[in-house]
Amino acid sequence: MKIQSFRDLDVWKESHGLVILIYRSTKKFPKEEQFGLANQMRRAVVSITSNIAEGFGRSSYKDKNHFYQIAPGSIIEIQNQLIIAKDIGYISEAEFDKINNRSMKAERICRGLINKSKEFYS
Repeated sequence: MKIQSFRDLDVWKESHGLVILIYRSTKKFPKEEQFGLANQMRRAVVSITSNIAEGFGRSSYKDKNHFYQIAPGSIIEIQNQLIIAKDIGYISEAEFDKINNRSMKAERICRGLINKSKEFYS
């Protein structure tokens, strides 16, 4: 299959699923967290797919790589915030495992995209 859009990238698909999970999870956070941890988690997770999309839209390897390199940092930020949410009781252990596993898969695929891009544009 030829990749014609950022939506065709496996990393975008996996990360988009992560966005949905984070939004659904943070919707259940206490009201006082809507502008705190919940908002921070939503911003970080949206940053993942946004940077992948923006990188895809760039024409040079240097530009693509810049945006692709930001995405794993946002994934790791989400992983940290998930630990906080679990430890303070906003999400269950099972929910943590489900979302964290998805984030780790997205991170692996993202790092693969970065490595493939290096090979392709070198």
